[in-house]
Amino acid sequence: MDIRTAIAAERRELAAMLDGLPAGTWDAPTLCAGWRVREVAAHMSLGFRYSFPEVAWELVKARGSIHRMTDRCARRDAAVHSTDELSAALADNAHHPWKPPTLGIEAALGHDVIHGLDISVALGLGRRVPEDRLRILLEDVDAKTLTFFGADLDGVELRADDLDWSFGTGTPLTGAAQDLLLLAYGRKLPPGHLRGEQSDRFVAA
Repeated sequence: MDIRTAIAAERRELAAMLDGLPAGTWDAPTLCAGWRVREVAAHMSLGFRYSFPEVAWELVKARGSIHRMTDRCARRDAAVHSTDELSAALADNAHHPWKPPTLGIEAALGHDVIHGLDISVALGLGRRVPEDRLRILLEDVDAKTLTFFGADLDGVELRADDLDWSFGTGTPLTGAAQDLLLLAYGRKLPPGHLRGEQSDRFVAA
């Protein structure tokens, strides 16, 4: 599948998901620690709304910390923009060429898919990411992915129960492919998503 087509479809679907949320849900927590739905939505559209010089300046103000920069921008932008503006930013930029600095176009798809799941899984919406998009990302999971996102999968083998995919070695940990992808990106999940002796280790408090 063409990745840019997948990205555009994902952004449009996420915009529709956000448009359908009750107003109070925008203040609900997500799988991104410390961020509500509105902060995650603001972060997802940062690359469309900031020029490269603006991003560079924000990074300088954050003393070179990308995490500190993105957190500050997400909180500020979530307070400034309405929920309609945040969801429209995704739909209106479905074909925007943004991708994370120094990374390939696959990382742009990963950015959208993972942050969409941060919202939908936390809210229990039951949204399923299409398999063709998931496979693009699952094929890219490696040790560098785990290191970058701070994922500790030592001693477990991830085994998808809805498609043919596994990763790692150790005690089997079974779940839907999109849930296991979240683990590889450093997330913890609500109870009931995983099966295996070490499943409690990956459950959000």
